[in-house]
Amino acid sequence: MPARLPEGYTPSPKEAFMNPLQVEYFRRKLVKLQGDTQEELDAMAASNIDEDDREGDQADKASASEDREFGLINKDRANTLLRQIEQALTRVDNGTYGYCSDTGEPISLARLEAQPTATLTIEAQAAREQAGR
Repeated sequence: MPARLPEGYTPSPKEAFMNPLQVEYFRRKLVKLQGDTQEELDAMAASNIDEDDREGDQADKASASEDREFGLINKDRANTLLRQIEQALTRVDNGTYGYCSDTGEPISLARLEAQPTATLTIEAQAAREQAGR
């Protein structure tokens, strides 16, 4: 059973890491992000009209093509984020949320607040980036 969050609750480093309140807080944050992202994706689909049928000069058609490409990039980004949110919710359910997938160390609350789908500590992320160079 999920913990009841007090009104205005925000996680604090003074608490035990990933205590029931923190877990519920981040679960709710992820569910809200999931809903917002799905709404964004649905809005993209609803506004997706076939630009090829429009009449216009070459500049209009080029602009429409660029808009379509930008729309596809945004759709891909939103779908990727939805997958990351699903994976994060799975980690919430199995008790691994908030811990670095490389080191097992806790991910800072500030990082999780800014990027609730984070799977790595800042240090582990930097190490991966350094190794990739």
